[in-house]
Amino acid sequence: MTRRTRQVGELLREELSDIIRREVKDPRIGFMSITSVDVPPDLRSARVYVSVLGSDQERSDTLDALRSAAKFIRFHLKPRLRMRQIPDLDFRDDRSMEYAQQISATLREIKATEVPPSDGAEPESAGKSGTGEPA
Repeated sequence: MTRRTRQVGELLREELSDIIRREVKDPRIGFMSITSVDVPPDLRSARVYVSVLGSDQERSDTLDALRSAAKFIRFHLKPRLRMRQIPDLDFRDDRSMEYAQQISATLREIKATEVPPSDGAEPESAGKSGTGEPA
């Protein structure tokens, strides 16, 4: 990924977030955030990764609403971007945050069930006296 495609992707992420929040009035769009935007070197398309908080149905509804509003969103992008061609938008589900939460919860469960490590000292009933010789 070149510096230019990273910059365009970041600019698109910011502008898309703002347009969706302010301009798109579809009730199917739930609590969501755009996690990243991947743009190929030709800048003709953009893969927009969306993280949706909620059930699978809410996730599906939000992605459907964004896909149906893609042309509307591109229309609002045109005056905000100094680009000859506004990229086609491909909205995709991003579950990385959900996976991260699952991993974190699993690690917490494992840690809670672990036996605390000993400090290296043997219990006194191990048969040793303080002199270093067997009792």
